[in-house]
Amino acid sequence: MIESSEEAQRGTEKKVKIAIACDHAGFALKKVLSDLLRGLGHEVEDLGASSADVPVDYPDFAARAAMAVAGGKADRAVVLCGSGVGACVAANKFKGIRAAVCHDTYSARQGVEHDDMNVLCLGARVIGPALASEIAGAFAGAKFSNEARHVRRLDKIRALER
Repeated sequence: MIESSEEAQRGTEKKVKIAIACDHAGFALKKVLSDLLRGLGHEVEDLGASSADVPVDYPDFAARAAMAVAGGKADRAVVLCGSGVGACVAANKFKGIRAAVCHDTYSARQGVEHDDMNVLCLGARVIGPALASEIAGAFAGAKFSNEARHVRRLDKIRALER
């Protein structure tokens, strides 16, 4: 059963600071998700783009979001482009970033709970606003489990970065 974004959020005491960024393809969806996340009580920092009218390059905006998380200015980020893939590839170039394209709520929640995913990538030309909202709510409401097996695996990922 798919949980609504409000159901996914319940039980999370700590609200998170979320950076959100997009290219021109993700502009309309960015507004929807920003409003949703603020409505759930999270602090949202909009890092652009500022219009859908002028084509811009997704690596520039994925980098802004990834640097906000890597630099401690945001707890997590949501990045949007046409498919989600390009923004994901760009975000993962930064040390400490664990970004994934998720087009379902299970992956978004499990990505945080098991893998400590800190950047959610969405394809604005792949999914609609209703599903994107459910996914973003699941991502924002999830917490890393800190189970020994997940910590061990996360340590191995950090070793790969070094």
